Amino acid sequence: MIRLYLTVFVVVSETTVQCVYPNRISNVKPNILIVMSDAFDGRLTFAPGSEVVQLPFINYMREMGAVFHNAYTNSPICCPSRAAMWSGQFVHLTQAWNNNKCLDGNATTWMDYLRKNGYYTQSMGKLDYTSGGHTLSNRVEAWTRDVPFLLRQEGRPMTDLVGNTSTVRVMTKDWNTTDHAVRWIRRSAVSLSQPFALYLGLNLPHPYVAESLGPNAGGSVFRTSPYWLKKVSYGQISLPKWLPFSEMHPVDYYSTFTKNCSDSFTEEEIRNIRAFYYAMCAESDSMLGEVISALRGTGLLDSTVVLYTSDHGELAMEHRQFYKMSMFEGSSHVPLLMMGPGVKSGLQLSQLVSLVDIFPTLLDLANVPTPGGLSGHSLVPLVSQTGNQTSKQRPDWILSEYHGCNANASTYMLRMGQWKYVTYADGKTVAPQLFDMSKDGAELKNVASHFPDVCQLLDTQLRSVVDYPDVSQAVHLYNRQQFLAWRNSLGENYTEVIRNLRWHIDWQKDEEHNLRTIDKWLSGLG
Repeated sequence: MIRLYLTVFVVVSETTVQCVYPNRISNVKPNILIVMSDAFDGRLTFAPGSEVVQLPFINYMREMGAVFHNAYTNSPICCPSRAAMWSGQFVHLTQAWNNNKCLDGNATTWMDYLRKNGYYTQSMGKLDYTSGGHTLSNRVEAWTRDVPFLLRQEGRPMTDLVGNTSTVRVMTKDWNTTDHAVRWIRRSAVSLSQPFALYLGLNLPHPYVAESLGPNAGGSVFRTSPYWLKKVSYGQISLPKWLPFSEMHPVDYYSTFTKNCSDSFTEEEIRNIRAFYYAMCAESDSMLGEVISALRGTGLLDSTVVLYTSDHGELAMEHRQFYKMSMFEGSSHVPLLMMGPGVKSGLQLSQLVSLVDIFPTLLDLANVPTPGGLSGHSLVPLVSQTGNQTSKQRPDWILSEYHGCNANASTYMLRMGQWKYVTYADGKTVAPQLFDMSKDGAELKNVASHFPDVCQLLDTQLRSVVDYPDVSQAVHLYNRQQFLAWRNSLGENYTEVIRNLRWHIDWQKDEEHNLRTIDKWLSGLG
């Protein structure tokens, strides 16, 4: 285990306010560093998940600060989840329906509030919370998810071993961004006369896009080097149990098929995908370590609150799927760790929290008044050394929702107590799922039919937060309108463009049928 020994150093701000931490030796506002990975499984930040791969800097944060054992994304896909984190609002409030439809470019974020209240703000790397990004295939697949056809939208997941036992820098783009952050800390942050808020966004451990053509075009590649694979304990890698197709929930089957995971996989393939993914997590942990070490080397670590999280997780072949876009734990459970001035050391917290809690937490740390209309609640009372609680009580549930591709119905998850309740569309046309997380952590037993009273209770709670049938209908109409506008914009090129998207292999098997099915859907007959 790596241990960092700290040097006490405090940056004095020109403008000071009474700090939220009475135990602080000064009234200065803390610096803030946020590192946000992409697709990091939060279960790896505590036992037994932490035993499968060496993550020394996450372990360091856990020892020196607080780790949340039940932290969730508010939407298990890149852009909508980040929109929730940056805005502090649930997805149905921002209408961040898919990777192309998220926040407006001028939306107010927590960083804007910090900047207006005396912070020097800096963001580097992956942001991905505003509208207009991601591929055309990704957009069309989201818009047409209600169309009653079944087409593979992804390439088969693969592994790729590169370099040798000395190859450290596999994801060079992230390493370049990390180097930039380290230089900024060493050259600029040390001389600031005001507190800073630095955001570092990483692409890892998100799989790489397949560069090959043919059946795997557009697919995901789990790429690493022997150097990082040495950090993985192969004996600790579990082979996930899969339900037979006949027992799968229909939305889960749709996801499995569209993610190109319905064919056979050998145990070696599955184990390698999981091992390579864990190795990619180790590489991202090392980047976290670089910025922590830079703070330590400049004497800024003792005056900086460090927060580490991710936009969503990675299924890594659990439930016969890779990627995210699911409410299963591998997809929806995210890491959330905090350390710094006023944060209690070695704190392991079981409270349910989610990404929308980060916005009010950062403002609380900076003693900035929290605006109305936020969906989350500050985490400061939970991690504070004083143990003080605010008058505003935290809810005992979290909400996650999903409206994008690879799932053929809007999906809503309410996590409360021992239960995970997942419902779809209007709550009637698609059967719900209920998992007892205290007995079925693998989420293989849908007990909704056995506990109708629990389902009713949780559904009532969910509807008090969001009128989800109404939201599902709004998404349905949005998808049809967007697809129709896109089709009309192409004119005579429409059939050529749509036949060559990522689903081209399945599409071209019966192109006329697929075109007619879309026409019926657009007319409201399908």
